[in-house]
Amino acid sequence: MYVLDQDPFMNGVCEVETSLGPLELLDTLQSIELALGRKKLIDKGPRSIDLDILLYDQEVFSHERLNIPHKLMLERDFVLRPLCQLIPHEQPPLPGQNRSYLSYLKSLPPPEPVPVATTHISPHFPPLRSTDPKRPTHIMAILNVTPDSFSDGGRHYSQDLPALTETVRDFIKAGATIIDIGGESTRPGSAPVGEAEELARVIPVIRHIRTSIPEANNIAISIDTYRAKVAEEACAAGADIINDVSAGTLDPEMLPTMARTGKSVILMHMRGTPSTMTKLTDYPNGIVQDIGAELLTRVAAAEAAGIRRWRIILDPGLGFAKNMPHDLAILRDLQQFRTGVEGLEYFPWLMGPSRKRFIGRLTGVEKASERTWGTAATVTASIAGGADIVRVHDVKEMWQVAKVADAIYRVEY
Repeated sequence: MYVLDQDPFMNGVCEVETSLGPLELLDTLQSIELALGRKKLIDKGPRSIDLDILLYDQEVFSHERLNIPHKLMLERDFVLRPLCQLIPHEQPPLPGQNRSYLSYLKSLPPPEPVPVATTHISPHFPPLRSTDPKRPTHIMAILNVTPDSFSDGGRHYSQDLPALTETVRDFIKAGATIIDIGGESTRPGSAPVGEAEELARVIPVIRHIRTSIPEANNIAISIDTYRAKVAEEACAAGADIINDVSAGTLDPEMLPTMARTGKSVILMHMRGTPSTMTKLTDYPNGIVQDIGAELLTRVAAAEAAGIRRWRIILDPGLGFAKNMPHDLAILRDLQQFRTGVEGLEYFPWLMGPSRKRFIGRLTGVEKASERTWGTAATVTASIAGGADIVRVHDVKEMWQVAKVADAIYRVEY
């Protein structure tokens, strides 16, 4: 703060429980700073690490070493912005203060440069920056090792490793930065397979990609599963992301497992199960508000389980407990999830419109694998609406679509 000539820095706010009093807590924080090599060269200026106590419950504390609430917090965008992700509507515990932290944040002038929210994936993969207006869109290639996927079932089911290697290399060459591997179809009405069968399908594939395809060293692997055991073993085999279509509702062990692995997670909106979801399509408050509210409950459940906010990616779930008007409304109003639903402002979003049924209904193209042109329109709409990742079958074609859409909506040429 107040020093313009400095490198970019990362700032965050966390809520903790402690048995330490304010000064004991300060001593502990300062010992952490020293252990991490803090050197204070400029007052209120850049330093390698700075740990402050903003609030201590609702107490007001004054000492020559420490003042709580933090004296300068209400004028600092980089403090209020993350604080408002935790307690936007609470008020400072000071006499005469009747404004919320969110009110103070909104009253500040726009910061320059604008802070960028960061979502980490893995050490070998760049973080997502969902609020960076110039960010590129990531292409997630779908690799189904199932016999019955609605679109490409059976193509990779045999686990012919030479053919699999060629497919993965083709994905990467065509522009994929993430490969999403699934061992059970979740299309409407699909029958679940057993845990053992799903493990037998996906684990050898992940292990092969990580150990035998050097070109894949810098791409992320996502495991598409709602089973905790599959997710855990997939991460041990080399997966970086857990992509759960149920957002942890179909397996009570999924959220704790996600937290334990420390991996990034995709929480998708769905109601019921693949066999019941087509009957659960009532959204009385509107598609954006109802999906947004239900995703917020899943985010809260994920955080309560120990999943870090900076590891969460959201997916509105095109085609899952949605009819065609719902899917079109999501594509039309995707930006509203990012800006119009309080609590969802800083998350990255994945969109999975590839070859979906509503595209076939609109175009009359019955064969899913021939819905490339319709998919291209949905990918463009997804990027215009702010998607950070698009999940697709036709990698080469959709990379080109994304490249042009990024140039229109993201990158300034």
